[in-house]
Amino acid sequence: MTVYVGVDLHSNNNYVGIINQANEVLFKKKMPNDLNKVLDVLEPFRNDIAGIVVESTYNWYWYVDGLMEKGYPVHLANPAACEQYAGLKNVDDKRSALWLADLLRLGILKTGYIYPRQERPLRDLLRKRLHLVHHRSSHMISIKNILTRSLGIQVKSEEVRKLDEDQIRRLFPNEDLFLAVNASVTMMKHLNNQIDRIEKAILAKARLRKEFKGLLTLPGIGEILGLTIMLEVGNIRRFEDVGDYVSYCRCVKSIRTSNGKNKGKGNRKNGNKYLSWAYVEAAHAARRYYATIERYYQKKLAKTNKAVAAKAVSSKLARATYYVLRDQVAYDEKKLFGGKAEPGAILG
Repeated sequence: MTVYVGVDLHSNNNYVGIINQANEVLFKKKMPNDLNKVLDVLEPFRNDIAGIVVESTYNWYWYVDGLMEKGYPVHLANPAACEQYAGLKNVDDKRSALWLADLLRLGILKTGYIYPRQERPLRDLLRKRLHLVHHRSSHMISIKNILTRSLGIQVKSEEVRKLDEDQIRRLFPNEDLFLAVNASVTMMKHLNNQIDRIEKAILAKARLRKEFKGLLTLPGIGEILGLTIMLEVGNIRRFEDVGDYVSYCRCVKSIRTSNGKNKGKGNRKNGNKYLSWAYVEAAHAARRYYATIERYYQKKLAKTNKAVAAKAVSSKLARATYYVLRDQVAYDEKKLFGGKAEPGAILG
């Protein structure tokens, strides 16, 4: 007898559902997040289990690793690609678990990537770096907004980074505004220290693998962003084409159309937010040092806002990355921003 297991995982419990080839329910129960108790439930079915489907939530590491250590075939379900029919009246943990098991039974389960366990800590450290960079940027924007709103001036980021208490006091005699700006400047300096510390730790223990060396030929991508992309991508071959990769990086529009009309938006959060952040960071760096990219950015900016223009640059870099990694070639600016593209070349 072949059986299929579905698990709806939450922060403090998990619901286990087990079905057979005829979709008959053999077991269903809400379990505490205790791996030993889950293993006790699975043990009677060990030799018959075709696969265990675990929903890809934020806390799946311990559950999936524990099952795989015991030799169970585990699949990570992609929740964004496995949404149940929206018209259902009743959806709960039991139905979700049994539904995941049934998708596996039918052979139509959309799975996520189970990233190698040994590389996850370094990847998560790089994710923390991006998280801190994101917060640092939010403080930078806050300071610029206060300067523009209160004094009617626009200041470059380089000048904001140089601000000290005395300068802030001269700019803002008002105590409330001084405290607001000084708080953000202080937090930026603290975040800079933590980001530098993380980067040093990463560079002391990690290097780009041979197949990812080409990342360093891309504009705006240095060792740290290269490592970030490498550890988030894993294997570029898991993406069938460039569109899949760019979509995974959240570098394409999320829109639904029918008969040429806009029918709403798709799931814009589907994909990897860390790759999205990494490519936006690379886009801003590339603009500063590559005139062609700056011109492209300004062209987009004339038609839209800064965020969308930067995203357009990041989308270009993501497309270039795919071909650089897949074909093991160096970045070619002409193929990305102009000139006739050849088969297998970097497309604009």
